[in-house]
This record gives sequence, C-alpha cells and structure tokens, in this order.
Amino acid sequence: QVQLVESGGGSVQSGGSLRLSCAASGNIYTSYCMGWFRQAPGKEREGVSCIDWRDDRTYYVDSVKGRFPISGDSGKNTLYLQMDNLKPEDTAMYYCAPVAAYNEDELSRMISAGFWGQGTQVTVSS
Repeated sequence: QVQLVESGGGSVQSGGSLRLSCAASGNIYTSYCMGWFRQAPGKEREGVSCIDWRDDRTYYVDSVKGRFPISGDSGKNTLYLQMDNLKPEDTAMYYCAPVAAYNEDELSRMISAGFWGQGTQVTVSS
C-alpha cells in the first residue's frame, strides 16, 4: 500500500510562484524514480518532472524546463516542485507518484507505478 499526500497548490497570477510538496509512505521502494504529473481540464494526465534516486538526475518536460526545479529526499520520502514564472497553461491538478518507466526524451509520457494521491490544484490567471 502506498500513500501519497500532495500540498502547496493555490491560485496565483501569471509570473507568480508556488512550491508543491509530496509526502509518500508505504512500499514505494520498488520505484527508483519519483515524479510529478499534471492533468488539465479536458486533457490527459502528463508527466512533468522526475528525479532518479540512483544518481539524483532530474528530468523535465520541455514546457517547464528552467521554471520548475524538482527536489526531494529519498530517505524521508519527500518530493518538492518549485514552480516559478507560472503561466496560465500550467493550470492543472498536480500529482506526485512513484514512476514505473520514463523516457527522458518524452517525459510527458512518463508512466506511474499506479499509485495516486488526491492531488493539489494549481490555477494561474493571466
């Protein structure tokens, strides 16, 4: 059983910042990556960023590169997403999840390990 609790979302104006947090518990150790996903209204859920605990390398979908640094602590099972220079197109529900597979050249298609929390809503107004 895996529990995931996301927090830190909110409503901000374009150009603003938010910091998302994720607390994970349970049997997540079969995944060596943790990631952030998002789902905008009417769209499929997509991968945003992930961190590979084996070497602490980080990966990002092109639309957030340079704006959304990911960080975390594998020992404490925590994950963060610092969201800077937010844009209206970033509006979505954001989820953290252990990652089953990813391709760094197509990170939007990152596959979760099948566990989801309740998510945290991010709304960016222009």
